[in-house]
Amino acid sequence: DQYNDAKEERAKVNKLKKLIEDNRKEIEEKRNRIKDISEELIKLYAARNSVKSTPYNTYEEEVMFANEFVYIETDDQLKAIADIDKDLSSEVPMDRLLCGDVGFGKTEVAFRAMFKTILNNKQVFYLCPTTILSKQQYENAIERFKNYPIEIALLNRFTSPKEVKRIIDGLEKGTIDLVFGTHRLLSDDVKFKKLGLLIVDEEQRFGVTHKEKIKQYKNDVNVLTLSATPIPRTLKMALSGLRDLSIIDTPPVNRYPVQTYVIQENDLIIKDAIYKELSRNGQVFILYNKVASIESKLNELHKLVPEARITYAHGQMNKQELDNVMESFINYEYDVLLCTTIIETGIDISNANTLIIYDADSFGLSQLYQLRGRVGRSNRIAYAYLMYDKSKMLNDIAVKRLQAIKEFTELGSGYKIAMRDLSIRGAGDLLGSEQAGFVDTVGIELYMQMIDEEMKRMKGINVEEDDINATNKSLVEVETHISDDYVYDEDIKIEIHKKINEIDSYSKLLTVKEELEDRFGKISNELEIYMYEEWFEKLAYEIGIVTVRQSDREIEIELPVDISKNIEGDKLFITAYQINPRFRLRFQHNQVIIALTLLNLKKHFLYYVIPLLEEVFKEVNKDTK
Repeated sequence: DQYNDAKEERAKVNKLKKLIEDNRKEIEEKRNRIKDISEELIKLYAARNSVKSTPYNTYEEEVMFANEFVYIETDDQLKAIADIDKDLSSEVPMDRLLCGDVGFGKTEVAFRAMFKTILNNKQVFYLCPTTILSKQQYENAIERFKNYPIEIALLNRFTSPKEVKRIIDGLEKGTIDLVFGTHRLLSDDVKFKKLGLLIVDEEQRFGVTHKEKIKQYKNDVNVLTLSATPIPRTLKMALSGLRDLSIIDTPPVNRYPVQTYVIQENDLIIKDAIYKELSRNGQVFILYNKVASIESKLNELHKLVPEARITYAHGQMNKQELDNVMESFINYEYDVLLCTTIIETGIDISNANTLIIYDADSFGLSQLYQLRGRVGRSNRIAYAYLMYDKSKMLNDIAVKRLQAIKEFTELGSGYKIAMRDLSIRGAGDLLGSEQAGFVDTVGIELYMQMIDEEMKRMKGINVEEDDINATNKSLVEVETHISDDYVYDEDIKIEIHKKINEIDSYSKLLTVKEELEDRFGKISNELEIYMYEEWFEKLAYEIGIVTVRQSDREIEIELPVDISKNIEGDKLFITAYQINPRFRLRFQHNQVIIALTLLNLKKHFLYYVIPLLEEVFKEVNKDTK
């Protein structure tokens, strides 16, 4: 039996050794990949900083233009306008991400940037993902700039060949100041005489090829990207400092969050939702993203709600058909619009406040958020029903997406949605076409830390390995596992780990403890010790402690040399003895070593060690002062 037990133990040890080696190799591979990404980031960063652009002047007309705005700007809008104004007045080309929910005022901020650019005798290129959005923004610009001699054009798939020729010629000669359009504007035959500003609306809606084309403009042109929910790669670049970030999260007055339901497909609920909206003279969007069978679905809906006036629209219609349908719906000639994702961006119909989405699990998180933004644009409470086929087994990613969109219902959640998307999908390769979800395998915090370290190395800044190890390794060993009995959901566990990681004082520890117990019930002794361990780590870091030896019998803590030389040994001994008589002090190699015997302690050693280190910390601060 002893031989078999020893054999099993040896097998366990060998298995553990292999796991450690595999883990070491995996970490090394990740570091190499991070290095490759960082090299490309540094090159892009260096290239943009080496290009000098002409700083824009400020003109009196800008004040007149601002005063013509019919609403009062929010503080977020004013800050974003000021940030962009500062960017345009710099010698380095702007590359800014403006993040804000639909209807929160991004367009006005963009109009201010356009106006400044045109006053400085430069052209503006406004790129939209859909023909509907390009037309709507073009019409908004015509109205907003009506008092100024600005030549504005629209180029999309519905533009006539004659008009296309006129616009392309005008852009090349410089007679057109501002052009709105879809990816048609990215064609090789489109050339600008003096392009000064590129505005990209909802970048996530463009394909890889178009994004590569957009990237070519970015070397020496001011770039402003507008988005309610930026793609993970774009957001990560903003978080990494390679793109500037402005956030507008102040909602308009009298705006309510959209009530969101994630449910299995159910005809009775669809029928009830439509009749509920009709009873208050409202309109309904029903998203059905299958053009081939959309007419069949229309017939089903007619049978389900015969009193409702229903029409349909999709991207394969010609310009006239699509315009007629949308115009009729806007004019309230129909109650229900059955459509594809053509409504994702640009549709602003305040009377439509119920949205039903078939097969919601097949959409991306930011796409669902954009679609939900089509309703709730008035002072009425809006409803969104995200439905999935009850016979379909949802994968983990789809479940997380639907859960996230349901969770983030409050106004201004676009940035949070993008952050959740970053954790679900990962950032992928920040500058290429791959969205492999690499960050998801290492975690956002560690990923960002590795990126920052590698960028510092490549800039010639020394990164101490001890600092890295201190960041990643705990000084003492305690149980940091959160039991399934306490919290089962992995996302919530990650949230709890993050909250505990923020503990740096007793008051913070109490705050986190109270919040957890309020949400999930009384915490276990192990979880409380985990919280104390985080406090200990922060305290040790502040004092400068780098060496702690821990065994089953005792724990030893080495104080730094500079503190050991100046600390009052007698006072420290008395304080230690008052906390616990088992504390022992010795002076070795110019360092004070604090030791505590662990056998038969009434409480965990951290409950005794932390009060003593608190006293040391006070002494350190007193000496510093």
